[in-house]
Order: sequence, then C-alpha cells, then structure tokens
Amino acid sequence: QPQLVESGGGLVQPGGSLRLSCAASGYTANYYVMGWFRQAPGKEREAVSCISNSDDRPYYSDSVKGRFTVSRDDSKSTVYLQMNSLKPDDTAIYYCGEALWTTVEKMCLNGRVDYWGHGTQVTVSS
Repeated sequence: QPQLVESGGGLVQPGGSLRLSCAASGYTANYYVMGWFRQAPGKEREAVSCISNSDDRPYYSDSVKGRFTVSRDDSKSTVYLQMNSLKPDDTAIYYCGEALWTTVEKMCLNGRVDYWGHGTQVTVSS
C-alpha cells in the first residue's frame, strides 16, 4: 500500500511562511487525490486542501483560501502545501492523505481517505 511521508513543519512567527511536502511511495492508481488535513488540540481533524492528479480544481477550506496553495509534482509523487500569512489558529498537526479512484470533493468534503501519513507539527507563535 502507499506510504506517505510528510516534512516541512516547524515553528514560525505569525505572518510567516512554511512549505509542507508529502512524498508518496508504493502502489497508487491511475486516478488519485492527495490532500492535507489538520488537527488542533481538542478539535476534530479538518480538511485543508485537496488536489487530484487530473485537471480537477483543487479544494481549499475557507479558513485557508487565499493564504495556502496546494501543488503537486507527479514526477516525484509529491504534493506540497505552501502556507503564507500564517496565523496562530493554523497551529495543528498537519496530515497528508491519499484516496484512490475518487474526487477532490469526496476526499475533502466527505473525508474519504484511504491512506494517511504520520503528520507534521506546525506551530505559529511569537
């Protein structure tokens, strides 16, 4: 099964930027979606952004729209999350997920995830 490894988390001041990476290895399908989810202490895991390996429009949650940008490099089987103008509310563990033979909407809006990474901590604090 696919293995997902996140990297790029850390401590950043409010207004700063970070770029997360998620490298996938192992089996995948001809059509798949990769996405970023986050879970803050005491809160449920929520979808942040999802992107497919086709031309589907990426999904962004309202809380990150305009600040975060998701992208992918199919040659490296890697998806990125560029996070700008970070706020303390963005503090969470960020998880990479992959779903096979599904859509961006089903993954991000319905939580359809087949495989998870172990997560990377993002802390926004002065």
